[in-house]
Amino acid sequence: MAALAFLPLRAHAQIEPAPPRAEGDGPFDRLILRGGILIDGTGAPPVGPVDIVIEQDRIAEIVSVGYPGVPIRPEDRPAARPGDRELDVEGMYILPGLVDMHGHIGGTAQGTPAEYVFKLWMGHGITTVRDPSSGNGIDWTVEHARKSAANEITAPRIEPYIAFGRFWDRPVTTPEDARQWVRFIKQKGATGIKFFGAPPEIMEAALDEARAQGLRSAQHHAQLAVTRQNVLWTASRGLTTMEHWYGLPEALFEDRTVQDYPLDYNYNNEQHRFGQAGRLWQQAAPPFSPHWNAVMDSLIALDFTLVPTFTIYEASRDLMREMRAEWHDDYTLPSLWDFYRPNRRAHGSYWFYWTTEDEVAWKRNYQLWMTFVNEYKNRGGRVTAGSDCGYIWEV
Repeated sequence: MAALAFLPLRAHAQIEPAPPRAEGDGPFDRLILRGGILIDGTGAPPVGPVDIVIEQDRIAEIVSVGYPGVPIRPEDRPAARPGDRELDVEGMYILPGLVDMHGHIGGTAQGTPAEYVFKLWMGHGITTVRDPSSGNGIDWTVEHARKSAANEITAPRIEPYIAFGRFWDRPVTTPEDARQWVRFIKQKGATGIKFFGAPPEIMEAALDEARAQGLRSAQHHAQLAVTRQNVLWTASRGLTTMEHWYGLPEALFEDRTVQDYPLDYNYNNEQHRFGQAGRLWQQAAPPFSPHWNAVMDSLIALDFTLVPTFTIYEASRDLMREMRAEWHDDYTLPSLWDFYRPNRRAHGSYWFYWTTEDEVAWKRNYQLWMTFVNEYKNRGGRVTAGSDCGYIWEV
């Protein structure tokens, strides 16, 4: 079974690469943004007007230059030097670039060229993306990360996370294989690993080697492996982040180790997979109970990061709203429309016989899930944002 789970991908289709950058200008030796309202990302309230001086692509100075509703006095502003570029952003808000911790560049199934994906991200303020799995291949993803860093293409910064066991010349079947595979992707330029699960001894070796190689790690705790490694197990062995919610309610079980599956459940039937996922949190320990608190305290003590990707499951609780979201008409490619429609071969297109009962279960699922995540944040735990875009009616 271990060999079957981690067979290398012998051939992988790649989407159309991003073209060379042909629009815009810069970078500049010195750029000054004039008169904007700053949201600095620390939790501080907006403040402005401010002038922001950027030198060699780094913020060098932020200067408060007055008060709303009255003219800005020139003597209060940082002076421009010969050759500087100045932009008047008065009345606009300036935010740090957003980081998408779970953003798939996409694949041939969705029919989305890289340029389309990258420009949607950049147009919505996303300046860094962690690509979990790097489905277009190690070399393709690492090369696009390099081109982005060099401003050769219009794209966010890219962090290539490689799906465990993929793109190698043999299956990962032993702990030593796992260590060699980790060293292989490090040499290729990856910055992290995405796990779905593996036999415990292989997972432990891979996570240990990832730490030794300075690689970060993420895990979608798939139901196929979660009974042997829920989020407490992986976090205690050095996993950096958990993706979505998988593995967390299982760690909160009090009266079971396996979720309550229907008799005819088949994981490869995604109606079953996602329909029953919406009933999982109700099987976990109730909020603020002793076991619930103990799991939370343990994860916080491990400095563990949650990446809940809330947005990707919204269609599960209100399918018609997500199908008719107003941005689809302007931004969703026809090939994406086709991918989203019910299709047993397309991941996340599981609307074969979706019912109101499923949506109500998912609404309750969200309430319990959000309660944990919100309290985790309130107690000092780290929670980040990730979109998981390109599936389930999410652009």
